[in-house]
Amino acid sequence: MIAAIKPAGSNTRGLLAYLYGPGRRDEHLDPHIVAGFALLGMPDPGRDENATLTELARYLDEPVRLRNSEFGKKVTDHVWHCPVRAAPEDRYLSDAELGEIAQRIVQAAGIAPAGDDLACRWIAVRHADDHIHILATTVREDGRRPKLHDSGIRVGDTCREIEKDYGLRRLKKGDRTGARRPTQAEMHKAQRLGWEQTSPEWLQDRIRTAIPHVTNAEEFIAYLQADGIEVKARCGPSGDLLGYAAGRPGDLNKGGEQIFYPGGKIAPDLSLPKIKDRLESGRPEEHPTARRNRPSTPWHQATDALHTLHTNLADDTHAQAHITALGELLEATAQKAPANLRAELQAASKAFARAQRSQTRAEDRAAHAMRSAARDIVHTATGPDGSALAALIAALAWAAVVAGRWHEAKNHAHQADAARQAVQHLQTAADRALAPTLAELTACPPREEARRVLVADVRAAVPDHAARILADLAWPALATVLADAESCGHQPHQLLREAAAQRELTTARQPARVLITRIQHTGRNPVPNRRAEAARRRSTIAVSVSLQQPRNGHLPAVTTSPTEAQHRQRR
Repeated sequence: MIAAIKPAGSNTRGLLAYLYGPGRRDEHLDPHIVAGFALLGMPDPGRDENATLTELARYLDEPVRLRNSEFGKKVTDHVWHCPVRAAPEDRYLSDAELGEIAQRIVQAAGIAPAGDDLACRWIAVRHADDHIHILATTVREDGRRPKLHDSGIRVGDTCREIEKDYGLRRLKKGDRTGARRPTQAEMHKAQRLGWEQTSPEWLQDRIRTAIPHVTNAEEFIAYLQADGIEVKARCGPSGDLLGYAAGRPGDLNKGGEQIFYPGGKIAPDLSLPKIKDRLESGRPEEHPTARRNRPSTPWHQATDALHTLHTNLADDTHAQAHITALGELLEATAQKAPANLRAELQAASKAFARAQRSQTRAEDRAAHAMRSAARDIVHTATGPDGSALAALIAALAWAAVVAGRWHEAKNHAHQADAARQAVQHLQTAADRALAPTLAELTACPPREEARRVLVADVRAAVPDHAARILADLAWPALATVLADAESCGHQPHQLLREAAAQRELTTARQPARVLITRIQHTGRNPVPNRRAEAARRRSTIAVSVSLQQPRNGHLPAVTTSPTEAQHRQRR
């Protein structure tokens, strides 16, 4: 059950005309009052042919007129309007039941607290099977205004209780982190102009697209403007940016003026202060050895950053920071992915946006590695090879699973649901990305004798999951990957153990596929030479000189190219 409190109005008679009228599409049937502050003597134009809307409006507005006649400052925002709608699959609710529901909602909102004889005047009008409209005038009988602060939260909590008590569809409890729902006017305007999205939805998508591309607030504003978005920046006396509002081109009011939406109204995490915290979290100074050992491409860097996500969830502020940065990395990947994967990745990014924010404060500096990987991806000039992209998408899917579990543990119901939706899209994209690689690997299987040895390796390395791995349709491809790795000096038994340790396999839909992407990502590095590493540690030669020396003793990197596999002697 949804109770949507509307912005305060000033015309009681006008709202009554809508409630008792035919509706915009003749959808209003038998409008009548089902509950009110004092039904005795209250005119109901829906049941009394002699009652008029003007008479009912005057009856409801009486405390407002008395207050305005006694005080110099008149009350003009006195109309409180709250539609209350049941879910389509809910059972039919009688007038008496809807009247009881309305009573509980006005009590929770502070319109008419229980036992308060001097509360505001209100009515609940029913003109359809599935919903009612509650109308109240927000001046009490004693002339005071009701306390309505946080009324939406209280009403939402009451609706969750009503759903349980009346056996209705159970919705998740709100946490004040959701984006504002489009208004009827915004949806009708989008339909009239042929837009697929309302302006706030359109702006949210483009603002999220911009974040991985920029490093500070000034670049952020400039990027939006370059993308064709109307931006109105708010600056302090010193010239520092304090806030911004964004407008969709062509979205004009009746006077032909551009309509702007503050960033925080578009989505709670898109206010300028919150965006600045993410953008200006900074990147720590890297040690030269760290730069030398960093993966060669942004795609590999991103995959490495994702592999450590589960170790960063012990601290809640760090966990929230990494989950926020995960959304940025997902958006960056969607922007640079091939056309056949882009739609699924964009859908995953859009779904995960709700999981990026919660009431938990984020320590944004903790997620610098993931955020840097996202920026490197959007600025790279070349796309990934097939195996690198498949490994990254598989890592993104697993990271979304981990994020969803963290949200579940913290009772963040909306965020956990958003993460699950993102996982579904990511799994579809991962299957599609890995399909060409699987086909190539399956076409070049190792010899039967080698395959039997690899089966034994699987059973020894991951005994709890061996049966599922060997029954997976991707097992022949995994056997090829393991054979290729062994020919380059890696130990299949060790690779399997390491890959299985990176994430649990119990919940994996296709464990062999998971292991393929993990092993391909790990196996791209050559087998380390211990003597060379020891010599490097003992060396006192300057870094600039040592970097020019050849690194001898390393075996070739793992490749899973079927062309090379065909020229390799199988065991």
